[in-house]
Amino acid sequence: MLFAYDTEATLAFAAALVNTGEGASNSRDDELTDVAALEQLLEEHEYSGRRDRDDAELQDVRALRAEFRRFWEVDRDTAVGLVNDILRDSNALPQLVRHGDWDWHLHATESDAPLATRMRVEVAMAFIDVIRTDEFDRLRECEASDCAAVLVDLSRNRSKRYCDVGNCGNRMNVIAYRKRRGA
Repeated sequence: MLFAYDTEATLAFAAALVNTGEGASNSRDDELTDVAALEQLLEEHEYSGRRDRDDAELQDVRALRAEFRRFWEVDRDTAVGLVNDILRDSNALPQLVRHGDWDWHLHATESDAPLATRMRVEVAMAFIDVIRTDEFDRLRECEASDCAAVLVDLSRNRSKRYCDVGNCGNRMNVIAYRKRRGA
């Protein structure tokens, strides 16, 4: 494990949320269009705390996609400013918590804070670890020619090239195989 489990889980969630946006994967459709889709995403990523389960919350979370995508578009030093802005705007106060099946880990907001606020702060806290460990090069865009999804390469040898969204690795391997066979 490269980072603490909560950091890895939050980085995976941030990439997954970004990848729900229209055009982010080869499906090209927005995958976060209703409260049920948001609930499914939150369940898949074991999100705890307050959920209003309404359209306002959905719109607030949808708006985070562009903010989080910026982490994949900027360099490490610029990301520091993004993290600091999020933490300052949210009045973050880091604290150790334990809930569900999760052992002690960091939260920096109260569990009853609005979902979008908690997401912003948790993602900022995860990126603190990425920045401090100088592992920013693990943030990548999918290398498939028809995909703009983002990924976090947590592999030991830093070899992950394709996202998990659109079966891009398999598609690119088939294309390469067919190209070799045709030559």
